[in-house]
Amino acid sequence: MTVECSKRFHDNVTDAIETLAANDSVGESLTLSLTSYEELLKTFTATTLKLIETIRQEEPTSMNEAARAVDRDVKNVHEQLVRLENLGVIYFAEEGQAKCPVVWFDEPVMRVPFASESNHAAAAP
Repeated sequence: MTVECSKRFHDNVTDAIETLAANDSVGESLTLSLTSYEELLKTFTATTLKLIETIRQEEPTSMNEAARAVDRDVKNVHEQLVRLENLGVIYFAEEGQAKCPVVWFDEPVMRVPFASESNHAAAAP
């Protein structure tokens, strides 16, 4: 997970596409890029990180079970899980009628670069 300006993100994606087109490997790590510190903190609050950690450790078999595990309202946890799924942070495995939230990584890495003064404006949304 990182914070980077839209132009840098675009440049990185363009470089990766060109590398793939040349049949070269682009590496195996997946990166979630957010455009501002505010977006990072809005997305990964303490309660969100606790939810992610709990899902990884306890492996709940449904959204309801995940909500119970963190002692939170099911509707709120559902909304948060859907947002995390849309960002690619989690995915849902179908278990019969239930949607089982799955955290696919062991340890998230957050890179929060401090932009130089000349690039600071570019890092803002």
